[in-house]
Amino acid sequence: MSIIYRHDAPLTPAQYIDILKRTSLGARRPVGDTRTIADMLAHADILITAWDGEKLVGVARSFSDRAYVTYLADLAVDEAVQRQGIGRRLIAETQNQAKPGCKIVLFAAPEAETYYGHIGMQPRTQGWVLPGRVG
Repeated sequence: MSIIYRHDAPLTPAQYIDILKRTSLGARRPVGDTRTIADMLAHADILITAWDGEKLVGVARSFSDRAYVTYLADLAVDEAVQRQGIGRRLIAETQNQAKPGCKIVLFAAPEAETYYGHIGMQPRTQGWVLPGRVG
């Protein structure tokens, strides 16, 4: 398998929903709401994709000022090809889109908590969430 990483490949909501459903993130993302998924893609600052031929096998979706901090909102790698370094490479490609010294911050999905420490990220417990407003 030869994986190609791209930062210029536009994704359709259907493609994004498909990759999310092939990962543990599908259970925690609005995969039944195509409009929200379209907005998530349209407003991401950094979108790195991993392709095995024509098949999307991974994606990293982030928000960044590209100088101080990048918030990695979604890291999704098809469960059929995990443990091959694709997630690590998606993070590295995301980091390459910002200035040296720009940190990456994320909230780990419960199933992935041990992964991030394994690749050198440091845990923090200071995260907070404000639920979305109604209306």
